[in-house]
Amino acid sequence: MSTTHFNQKAKDWDKDLEKTARAKLIADEMVQIIKPNKDLNALEFGCGTGLLSFELQNYFKEITLIDYSEGMINVLKEKIEQQKIKNFKPLLIDLIKNPSKIEKTDVIYTLMTLHHIYNIEEISSIFYSLLNRNGYLCIADLVEEDGTFHPKEQNFDGHFGFNKKNLETTLKKCGFKTISYSTPYIIEKKNTLKKYPIFLLIAQKN
Repeated sequence: MSTTHFNQKAKDWDKDLEKTARAKLIADEMVQIIKPNKDLNALEFGCGTGLLSFELQNYFKEITLIDYSEGMINVLKEKIEQQKIKNFKPLLIDLIKNPSKIEKTDVIYTLMTLHHIYNIEEISSIFYSLLNRNGYLCIADLVEEDGTFHPKEQNFDGHFGFNKKNLETTLKKCGFKTISYSTPYIIEKKNTLKKYPIFLLIAQKN
């Protein structure tokens, strides 16, 4: 996955109010289902500027935020400093290449990142290895679409969203059981009539 696109977009990422609204809705539903508390630690994979974690900040003891885009992590660090957040730990890291550098955690969540990852079974296995017993994996991403969501992004080598059954099968193979699946948000692209549902799948480590 190339980070060039995200490095270029990082400075203006939070200006898109839809992204903020989406993060809040996903966070609210996550909290209702997994009921986190201040004794738990969390990890956000593909955190970007941290929009989802800022919504979840008060629900966890510590949140590790990881991303492969230096531009995104730099913006995130600025926000953490400005808001004086004490329980965030931002890391610039390629998790697939360096999973051993991340400590085990209780909850892993990711928003609109997984469709950029080529090998879903590989990253799911890494998630499983990083979770403590009975830990939760929360995936918010595109429902399977026709390939029009990324029409202008060059060198896109990810997935056109995910089929629920196929994703659940992959997660089960890695040791997870799905406990919840919903579609809490719909992206409506400007100047088009297309709508792209966002699902939230929550699975638990067996």
